[in-house]
Amino acid sequence: MNGSASRTAAPAEKTRQAGGSGPGTITTGATDVEYLTSLQRRRPFGVWFKDKGWRHLVGCIVTVFAVFPLLYVLSAALNSTGTLVGSNALFSRIDFGNFTALFDMPSRPFARWFGNTMVVGGVTSAATVFLGAMAAYAFSRMRFKGRRIGLLSLLLLQMFPQLLAVVAIFLLLSGISEVIPALGLGSQLGLIMVYLGGALGVNTYLMYGFFNTVPQSLDEAAKIDGASHAQIFFGIIMRLVTPILAVVGLLTFIGISGEFVIASVVLTDPDSQTLAVGLYSFVAQQRSENWGVFAAGAVLSAIPVMALFLFLQRYIVSGLTAGSVKG
Repeated sequence: MNGSASRTAAPAEKTRQAGGSGPGTITTGATDVEYLTSLQRRRPFGVWFKDKGWRHLVGCIVTVFAVFPLLYVLSAALNSTGTLVGSNALFSRIDFGNFTALFDMPSRPFARWFGNTMVVGGVTSAATVFLGAMAAYAFSRMRFKGRRIGLLSLLLLQMFPQLLAVVAIFLLLSGISEVIPALGLGSQLGLIMVYLGGALGVNTYLMYGFFNTVPQSLDEAAKIDGASHAQIFFGIIMRLVTPILAVVGLLTFIGISGEFVIASVVLTDPDSQTLAVGLYSFVAQQRSENWGVFAAGAVLSAIPVMALFLFLQRYIVSGLTAGSVKG
């Protein structure tokens, strides 16, 4: 009887693989997978391309479009000819002369610019995250007069770019320099204050939307236990909204690292300048352009941003609010 059953199963399995079906067909999981795979392989190229193939084509085009400028800058940085035209043939010459020259110019202290960027970017990012989180918590959890008008004001202010206020910022800092020199023109602290004023609006509104996704039952349970707003904010809410804090901190740091216009207006001393302003001096003069050194500086300036992104990636991906409340 066992031999008869095995003889019946074998032809049925072959029939299934060939595309047949019937009440006496005996199938297994492996046979179904092989059958579906064979059907996929027999699909015409036109049908596959219409269904999924065009997505692969678009992905390849977008990848090449995004990666080619990075490869070009890296090729120019590793080519000490000093011109971008000589870097048309990617990686035709590889040396580290541009990186050596980048640190051998006393009049253009790249190491100091790098440190200034880290200080300004780090302090501004941390202050933006902290102040924006406190403002977002107040708008999300508290009810007070002028709350709706304040939210609308934050939204409307973002319609006007900070670039429009460059002249006003210059005149304001110029007047402050006469009273408090540490906050006036040429000071990094003054630049940080300007950045904070422009970044708090959009980041507060962004955090406000994320704070609303945290269940208020957590706040109510903590209040029953006698917790204050400060204890709820620092002990509960800040831990649950870590993803949005990481996103805001990362975007703020990226924006400040590449910001040029306001930094060039506020920072007048070469020793206090940031990377964006300092690197521009390598290509600012028409007869003394040094694109190779500029590209080398651009490559090095991208390392902190990439490192910060990799460090914060686990916080961005993880959903810390999931499962915080049962039911």
